[in-house]
Amino acid sequence: GSLTKVLLEKAKKVICIELDKKMVRILKERFVAYKNLDIINEDVLRIDLNNLIKTEKENDHSINNVKVVANLPYYITTPIIMKLVENDLNIQSITVMIQKEVADRLIAIPGTKETGAITYTIYYYCEGQKIREVQNTCFIPEPEVTSEVINLRLRESPPVQVKDKKVMFKIIKSAYMQRRKTVLNSLTSVGVFRNKTEGTEFLKKIGLREDIRPENMKIEDFAKLTDLFLKNIKNV
Repeated sequence: GSLTKVLLEKAKKVICIELDKKMVRILKERFVAYKNLDIINEDVLRIDLNNLIKTEKENDHSINNVKVVANLPYYITTPIIMKLVENDLNIQSITVMIQKEVADRLIAIPGTKETGAITYTIYYYCEGQKIREVQNTCFIPEPEVTSEVINLRLRESPPVQVKDKKVMFKIIKSAYMQRRKTVLNSLTSVGVFRNKTEGTEFLKKIGLREDIRPENMKIEDFAKLTDLFLKNIKNV
């Protein structure tokens, strides 16, 4: 409620997507005086956000910057954020409050200790920063975890060039499927490398040790590995 009020006072228009019918009723009653609020009673994962944004901009040409602001349910944080960053939406930034552990992984720099498979995807599409931590005592009832507000600003261009980003993200995901294994073992077991000899050769070509683990690889390393993998496929 308080977040909605702040947005309504600062933004030209606020589109609220809320699945809970009870909350929709509360929002309509509480903010009945505001004319710049539209409430959509729907699941955000089912909505065509590209079409929604396009329609709003066509109806009001004075709308320039579109920003997403949300307090996301912890259990569907990842699918929502992935939809927002991967669907080529015409938005400027995403500001969300989510579980701290997940937030730290999302905004980590690839190649650091907090790195996970999703880190590379977020880093490819966005520049992330921490805004503030929110202790569990701020909520009623209190959750068991600390929350964190982060901002993801969509990049104008990606930080690396790669021949096929979808293949790169698949390779990254495969490398992290068994995090404790080396990249050589993980990618050999899923067939990215036909055998360990080939894998060792690939890693050596891009300047990496054969015992490197995924969390120690930068996004540039995975981009080089992807291009080498695709070139090898064409030559087979």
